[in-house]
Amino acid sequence: MAYNYLKKVNDNPAFLKEMSYAELECLAKEVREKLIDTVSKTGGHLASNLGVVELTIAMHKAFDSPKDAFIWDVGHQVYTHKLLTGRFDKFDTLRQNGGISGFPNPEESKHDYFAAGHSGTSVSSGFGLAEAKQMAGDDSYSVVVIGDGSFSGGLVYEALNNAGRKKCKLIVVLNDNEMSISSPVGSIAKYLTRIRTNKVYYKAKNAVLDVLDDLPYGESVHNELTTLKRAAKDYIYQSNNFFEDLGFQYMGPVDGNDIKALCRAFEGAKEFDDRPVLLHVQTVKGLGYEPAELDPSQFHGISRFNVLTGEPISVPGKKNYSDTFGDFLCEMAAKNDKICAITAAMSIGTGLENFSKRYPDRFFDVGIAEEHAVTFSGGLAKGGLIPVFAVYSTFLQRAYDELVHDVSMQNQKVVLAIDRAGFVGEDGRSHQGLLDVAFLRTIPDSVIYSPSSYEELGLQLQKAIDNGGRVVAVRYPRGYEGYLPKGYKAVSDPVSIFGKKTASVSIVTYGNIFSNACIAKEKLSEYGIDVKIIKLNRVWPIDELAVKEALKSDTTLFFEEGIKSGGAGEAFGSMLLEHKYQGDFAHIAVDNTFVHHAPISVLLDEYSLSPQKIVEEVLRRV
Repeated sequence: MAYNYLKKVNDNPAFLKEMSYAELECLAKEVREKLIDTVSKTGGHLASNLGVVELTIAMHKAFDSPKDAFIWDVGHQVYTHKLLTGRFDKFDTLRQNGGISGFPNPEESKHDYFAAGHSGTSVSSGFGLAEAKQMAGDDSYSVVVIGDGSFSGGLVYEALNNAGRKKCKLIVVLNDNEMSISSPVGSIAKYLTRIRTNKVYYKAKNAVLDVLDDLPYGESVHNELTTLKRAAKDYIYQSNNFFEDLGFQYMGPVDGNDIKALCRAFEGAKEFDDRPVLLHVQTVKGLGYEPAELDPSQFHGISRFNVLTGEPISVPGKKNYSDTFGDFLCEMAAKNDKICAITAAMSIGTGLENFSKRYPDRFFDVGIAEEHAVTFSGGLAKGGLIPVFAVYSTFLQRAYDELVHDVSMQNQKVVLAIDRAGFVGEDGRSHQGLLDVAFLRTIPDSVIYSPSSYEELGLQLQKAIDNGGRVVAVRYPRGYEGYLPKGYKAVSDPVSIFGKKTASVSIVTYGNIFSNACIAKEKLSEYGIDVKIIKLNRVWPIDELAVKEALKSDTTLFFEEGIKSGGAGEAFGSMLLEHKYQGDFAHIAVDNTFVHHAPISVLLDEYSLSPQKIVEEVLRRV
């Protein structure tokens, strides 16, 4: 495809103001072609981006980016925004090492205000920015785009409640596509369904504007009619809605895939200078690509796929850690009717889809509300149940206080099934699961397991369910089981030793890196270097046996796929010091930085956790 309009816009979104609506529709078609073509090769978030093509174009036509700030909630729907703000020529590098991010990134462009990968943050950030602009005498707008799924999280309501009391140039666009990652749940979803059915006002308004556009003095008449707008709207709605009760001027619902209607709505939103505005738009997730329209959940975040069929290009039938966890939990729930599963709108991603069908009475999807999920789990535990909260490592960060105050301090046991622990790859900085060990081990009486195989995952999950503790975590990586050495056997012991106990070099590690350490051990034997691997099956608390084994070696290297400060390796080094270790100790981990997007294999190599880098680290020190 030639992409004539996209090339004209390039790094000048203001060019859209000169384009006719017919030309903008052509632009939208080009954008969709580019999105589908690129994501089919790079993977990424497709359905959500296809749904906001017209919305993004209308925003850039109605506002002046970057003077007017666009703040994207979650941020995975910014692909069109990137194409319109100077990143068309680089778009083929989407989510690739050294390429552009799949999320907003202020380091990439002045048009990206905040790096965002977690939901529910945009209204707070946008309101803060709007207040700062007002204090500086800046009359530009802060335009927030937030999906209906994010409204299941409490931070949104804290922000709305605060912002509704202030006079500022804040426009919140509620992108209502009736979809979060999993189906939306709760009262807010029902409320939006109710108010989205009342379209009388905006249908009538747009019909009048269409007529006025064709009249010689249409614009003047339009300006006179604006004074009647609020009275007409109050008459049709008859009562204020929830958002207006909070202090917002509510507008909508508007067809979010109609550029002309959107531009009119944005111009209307600018008329309210005495309060913030909430513009309710309805979009169709996956619009323009039939496979994504029919199955938007499948195309929310997808790997490479065949454009003609929509089928993913992957190893057919191969189960990953998430699937395996789901299977194990179903087996355990069949034998123990106290086991229940909790998810924060991620039943598919965390492998709980089958559990939700087999045990619907013991399955709870709380929406995108990780804080509530943890405290709710504490309540289930108090009632005698065994709650298992399946959550990505990056999203568990949001619930630290609840783990401390509402679970551990209450002496309740909640099992955390922590998915995507370690590097996650192309989703980048906001999604890397590198902090969970560091923050979980600060919680009194916490227990952390980290399997290196599917079989071990089952053993550790059963142990977490059966044994004591308060916060009990089983953390496992994204993807598939790694290399396992000859003679490997999964055990439920807290520590496993591989190699000669008299070896002069000890490699201490856990989880996914065990596979790399085993490969490195075999390679090092070719150099005549004996290595023993001290594998922490239970990462925390660290068993004394692991320390005693390390004390026998001249060199001890702890390789950890996590943050260095506060990590298990830091604790291990302190324990060696307490035992007056005389050898050489080093902790190889992510040295307190946010990790960029790149394939996992690239990141492992970059942070000296790949087999070859482990070999090089050992050779450098012996």
